[in-house]
Amino acid sequence: MTLDAEELEAEAKAQAGLDDFGDGEHREGLERLVRSFNLEADLTETGELMQRIRLVSLLSSRLQIEETYRAHPSIEAEEVEGPVFVIGLPRTGTTALSQLVAADPQFRSLRLWESSSPCPPPESASEHTDPRIADTEAGLEMMNQMFPLMQTMHHEEATTATECQDLLGMSFRTVHFDGFGRVPSYLEWVTDCDMRGTYRYHRRVLRLLQWHCPPHLWHLKTPVHMFALEALLEAYPNARFLWSHRDPAKVLGSVCSLIHYCRSWSSDRDDALELGPEQLDRWWLAVSRAMDFRSRVGDERFADLSFADLQVDPVGALATAFEQIGIAFGDASRHAVAGWATSHPPGSHGQHTYDLADFGLDPDQVRRRFAPYMETYDAGA
Repeated sequence: MTLDAEELEAEAKAQAGLDDFGDGEHREGLERLVRSFNLEADLTETGELMQRIRLVSLLSSRLQIEETYRAHPSIEAEEVEGPVFVIGLPRTGTTALSQLVAADPQFRSLRLWESSSPCPPPESASEHTDPRIADTEAGLEMMNQMFPLMQTMHHEEATTATECQDLLGMSFRTVHFDGFGRVPSYLEWVTDCDMRGTYRYHRRVLRLLQWHCPPHLWHLKTPVHMFALEALLEAYPNARFLWSHRDPAKVLGSVCSLIHYCRSWSSDRDDALELGPEQLDRWWLAVSRAMDFRSRVGDERFADLSFADLQVDPVGALATAFEQIGIAFGDASRHAVAGWATSHPPGSHGQHTYDLADFGLDPDQVRRRFAPYMETYDAGA
């Protein structure tokens, strides 16, 4: 098999029984991605099948979203509030921070089950019993059986907040695809492409998801937003940011270990020694872009949280951060967030072990590269 954009779209149309992908802006990214998968990722037959299933699912979701808008054009009038975005280097506590925010009842978060299958749009009356929850749980159980280390690296549950990578993936413009296979030419393009349409579509999906399932004040998370914050702000003029910080030398080994493991599902190629320098370059680019963006738009939109504070006093750290960006943190919010923190202590899903040297890096090398970031945000913990 070889991946082909035309065939993938045809398969999605057949599955969904629909044929309108919307504005068509997704097609360039899809073509570039499949070309990179075919020529650079060294996919096994199983790996190619896995990628095919993933890409067809994203295309099918796009078809269903467009059909729902066609049938219910009033969705376009929905106002997305905020959002509050959790950003920061991967493995800096962004997931724990995201779950803390998601526990606050004033926020609407993107849950795993609706991210992978947004249509039909969720309903408040059935949001906790929707059959897609059970389907997602079954999929997670299968994945954890096949790839047991994943639970210690990146634990997810069907009903908890997830990264909004699927919402970017529906436009086929996101660095996330690098986690599933080696795609250097695609990454070279996607880190500098025009992301404005991608974030407009991101907002289009949020409008649909909140239509019958409020609240409308959103919280979202993914480190890759740092590559394109200008485009994000154009789509969300009221966006605010919670930025988690940690010593990059303690982060990059974990990032590489996770990507190396996930790529092994689809390819027999061992790219560990090239992965380290690639990730070092990529995440310094993301951080430097975010720092430049912040210097231009001002600190008022940002609150900083250290990994150490999130480990020691997560509720206090979040309360302080909310105050800095003008978000209320009343008794109901504090009680809910404290309940989540108590029931999810650090390390409760096992210990992820890794060695930075396995990926061709050493701590001093990483810290030298990130010196401006570490000095600016005291990110040495």
